[in-house]
Amino acid sequence: MEIEYGTLVTDKNGKTLGKVSYIIMDSWSGEPSKYMVRREKEDDAVFFTPEQIAEVTKKMVKLNMAIEELEQT
Repeated sequence: MEIEYGTLVTDKNGKTLGKVSYIIMDSWSGEPSKYMVRREKEDDAVFFTPEQIAEVTKKMVKLNMAIEELEQT
């Protein structure tokens, strides 16, 4: 399933990170290489790759990492 702008993103523990606000496309393959989530409460952004996604539904993306792990990468 394709991830769209505004899709809600949660970490593996169910903590809401925010919504997809930017999709970075690989210029060679034309496929998404990274996604950016603007975090309103922390006033920063988190990036994740397609490899860090555990599950995608129409309304939500669930990552296979906790937010603490994601911030270290």
